[in-house]
Amino acid sequence: MIFQPALHPVLLVLLCAPVAFLLVRAMLRRDARGGSPLWIWVLRVGMLLVVFTMLLRPGIPGGTSQTLATDTDVVIVVDTTASIVAEDWDGDRPRLAGVRADVQSIADEYPGARFALVSFDASAQLRLPLTTDTTALMSSLAVMRPEVTDQSRGSSIGIANRMLADTLSSAAKAAPERSRMVFYLGDGEQTASHDPESFTSSAKYVDGGAVLGYGTAEGGAMKKTTGRGDGGAGEYIEYQGERAMSVIDEENLRVISEELGVAYQGRSAVAEIELPEAPTRTTDYSASGEVGNVIELYWVLALALLALVAIELARAAMQVTRLRGLAAAPAHPVPALHRPEGADR
Repeated sequence: MIFQPALHPVLLVLLCAPVAFLLVRAMLRRDARGGSPLWIWVLRVGMLLVVFTMLLRPGIPGGTSQTLATDTDVVIVVDTTASIVAEDWDGDRPRLAGVRADVQSIADEYPGARFALVSFDASAQLRLPLTTDTTALMSSLAVMRPEVTDQSRGSSIGIANRMLADTLSSAAKAAPERSRMVFYLGDGEQTASHDPESFTSSAKYVDGGAVLGYGTAEGGAMKKTTGRGDGGAGEYIEYQGERAMSVIDEENLRVISEELGVAYQGRSAVAEIELPEAPTRTTDYSASGEVGNVIELYWVLALALLALVAIELARAAMQVTRLRGLAAAPAHPVPALHRPEGADR
């Protein structure tokens, strides 16, 4: 028997002790003031004990479930330039909303994998080193903000090439038996004056992945960013008196996919993301083994509690019925006293 308490045992005792004290006190004083019989108070103490035991969550070791572990290092490269908040995803939502949804899908697709997060705008940053904690991955993505508009001086879609190569190289040296996947998420819009840097130096470390493109040919307007939120004060970036529009450059994205040796996929909110399988040499159902579980027993106690409550309710219903019967019974008239005739004389 093992226990997995819902709260710390000390807190459970502190919660239940006052109630137990009142019940026991009432039970000991029942004869002096009348009221419920002894067995009713024992029943109520029993209900409290059942609830206390349920909160301890008793169980027995047993039960197994087969798990799938993916021995793969996944590096996710995300565009955080001003264009990533262009409003042409699922109508007028920012592209970053689609990026976040797709990263969640990637994390779900490769259970047990290690994930790293790289962002790039004017420079590249390793926001999260390799970890199996997908909660940390999504938290990092949730707080990630685009570059500040007033500080933007143009950016290159290939500026993360060195950061990506270093991350993959370090992963390969630390765990050469693991495969490596890369997912590049961006719109392909090159705003720097020079040509994009090449990702060919990373290709030798890449066993799979994809380049995911965001945006439309019609383009989307971009709100100014201040570093305090996605949309700043709500003003849009303007160019020559009109709203500046960001459009996807799929040609640039296909070049990146060719350099990395992975497929390109244009993304939209109405299409399901298509993710490649993890490399077969690192995905093994049998090697993942079985994880021991705990068979919960709280449901047995819940049934016992239900039975005790039913007894209490049945007794209460009987008492109500009896009281109604007494209230409805007719009152017996008091017989009048007869005096002998002429007694007043």
